[in-house]
Amino acid sequence: MQATTTSFGIEEALEQLGIKDVNHGTSTGNKWFPGGEEIASYSPVNGELIGKVTSTTKEEYEQVIASAQKAFLSFRAMPAPQRGEIVRQFGNKLREMKEPLGKLVSYEMGKSLQEGYGEVQEMIDICDFAVGLSRQLNGQTIPSERPGHVMREQWHSLGIVGIISAFNFPVAVWAWNTALAWVCGDVCVWKGSEKAPLCTVACQNIIAGVLKENNLPEGISSIINGDYKVGEMMTTDSRIPLISATGSTRMGRIVGAKVAERFGKSLLELGGNNAIIITPTADLKVVVPGAVFGAVGTCGQRCTSTRRLIIHESVYDKVRDAIVGAYKQIVIGNPLDEKNHVGPLIDKESVDTYLKAIEKAKAEGGKVLVEGGVLEGEGFESGCYVKPAIIEAENSFKIVQHETFAPILYLIKYSGDVENAIDMQNGVAQGLSSAIMTNELKEAEKFLSFAGSDCGIANVNIGTSGAEIGGAFGGEKETGGGRESGSDAWKVYMRRQTNTVNYSDELPLAQGIKFDL
Repeated sequence: MQATTTSFGIEEALEQLGIKDVNHGTSTGNKWFPGGEEIASYSPVNGELIGKVTSTTKEEYEQVIASAQKAFLSFRAMPAPQRGEIVRQFGNKLREMKEPLGKLVSYEMGKSLQEGYGEVQEMIDICDFAVGLSRQLNGQTIPSERPGHVMREQWHSLGIVGIISAFNFPVAVWAWNTALAWVCGDVCVWKGSEKAPLCTVACQNIIAGVLKENNLPEGISSIINGDYKVGEMMTTDSRIPLISATGSTRMGRIVGAKVAERFGKSLLELGGNNAIIITPTADLKVVVPGAVFGAVGTCGQRCTSTRRLIIHESVYDKVRDAIVGAYKQIVIGNPLDEKNHVGPLIDKESVDTYLKAIEKAKAEGGKVLVEGGVLEGEGFESGCYVKPAIIEAENSFKIVQHETFAPILYLIKYSGDVENAIDMQNGVAQGLSSAIMTNELKEAEKFLSFAGSDCGIANVNIGTSGAEIGGAFGGEKETGGGRESGSDAWKVYMRRQTNTVNYSDELPLAQGIKFDL
């Protein structure tokens, strides 16, 4: 394990992205507001201050919403393919800024540089998807039971979409939502994570240039900044018909209840407690990289991170030894150095949560196979670098049932048929991502059947972590039930309308009802 202290060009990246020592955190496009209290952003890489952002005041929030409402009236009237052209231009700007934005994501959040670049690539990919979608916002024609009538279904723009995103994907999740919302004719107000506020400002700088070049009104893309109190302004605001919130299950319960009180719509993408089932026929060449990256990628801070390996007793020892051996090759250090596999946790609060989880696992009877702990010394001065841990456990342990946002992997043994493993995998409150490693067709199909995985994502011979933008992303149970990104997820950003047209000379009523006058 090693660390490096070189900046790797982060200063140049900040300059390219327009990040200053103190940045306005509220914007409706090219208009920026002075804001109130300052939010300091310290890098978990080295503990240094990157910059500050001013938080949104109540008065500024009202101006943001007024600007968004006004922009929506004209933006929804723009033909969808023209809105797609704006998203295409944004995607091209992201291609130009991929390196500096990826570096900022890595430096402010702590994920590896390759993952930072990968996150920006996800933004580019969803823009490409949305451009094609802008010509495919199709309704349908429905046969009518009445002669001389035709029924149709069409989709209309919804209005303002409020987006609340988390620190672990500080830019991609916003793009998943906003690229689709824009081609659907919606305008967006984004509250990024207060743990990565400079990423929010950088993205707004990029899209603001595109909007200005196209002479589009203020309010199509807006940002606000602050703690949960700023988020509450959106969740309780009846002028925002949809709130898309990504974060913890605890946060989702609050947001979902608040939005439901005013009959708004929620798109919730919350916690995961993801497992990989490893059967007797599993190929170790597939198992090891899938399990290890799933568990330690982003330092275990993905909602799709692998938390549990459910391993058949007949291959348990072999798999355990292979995984433990692979952990010895993990290099921890400055994530901007591409030689390092794992960077830091986001902050010291997360470190404390990680340490307490390990102790709870031990107290419940867990056997530590790979020791955890906080790394110290040169290059680790931020106090946020920890060692990925492996613990033998039972699926019933309270700490195993809980999602810990840190690199702790639980190894769990199962016996008998694959149905037993599926029951164990499903036996948690969360339902985001799942996977099975097998070369047995029947096991794979059972896992994917109605009686198989109860998660929103179910993979075969692929890990739990990572997702392509072409498929809808999200999960069930305490994961919230929302779907973002691909497939037909666009429909949540629009309102459905059924139309019936009578082109006859009479007015026959439905179900043959007679009402003669």
